[in-house]
Amino acid sequence: MNTVSAEPCSLSELCERTELPRATTHRLASALETHRILSRDSNGRWSIGPAFASIGSDAKDHLISAATPVMADLVARTGESVQIYQLTGATRTCIAAQEPPSGLQNTVPVGSQMSLAAGSAAKVFLAFAPQLQESLTDEAAFTRQDLDQVREAGLAESVAEREVGLASLSAPVFNSAGMFVAVISISGPAERLRPHPAKKWGAQLQEAASELSSRL
Repeated sequence: MNTVSAEPCSLSELCERTELPRATTHRLASALETHRILSRDSNGRWSIGPAFASIGSDAKDHLISAATPVMADLVARTGESVQIYQLTGATRTCIAAQEPPSGLQNTVPVGSQMSLAAGSAAKVFLAFAPQLQESLTDEAAFTRQDLDQVREAGLAESVAEREVGLASLSAPVFNSAGMFVAVISISGPAERLRPHPAKKWGAQLQEAASELSSRL
């Protein structure tokens, strides 16, 4: 969404900014248009559609403001790093992060962009935005059946899936209209979170996701 949030852009500009092939970009953009997430003007330029019109810079600032105390509480309760991700085209971007004051931790710099092919946050994005599942390829670390389970549980976990030695746990965040707007994640060394991060911190993460959703 951030790809077109600043100003409308052409298909060529979408390709350049997302670094995706033209055919893939057109297919994904058309699918998002069908679901009113993107829209096209008379000149064929893409912009945020009516379904996501609320996710502009003001909404992003509000999300970060609302998330700050929730993240701080989650860091204090778990002793692990916490991140907030939003969808940016065919990637996910960390828009906020907090780390514990000491100890071995997983630091994700704000602004980091990651693919939707691996990791617990990627699973949540694809599970709760089904129109994105067209981007699910053979290289993905999970299947459509895995995404069905994530949607049912309201939670996703991964161990050494995106990066060796790291594990994570993610849950969806919704706004007051019930729209899926972000993902909140816990991440840390696999040694501390394995074999099942959800069994260790799933209840705490879902409480935090619910609290953040209520603040929006």
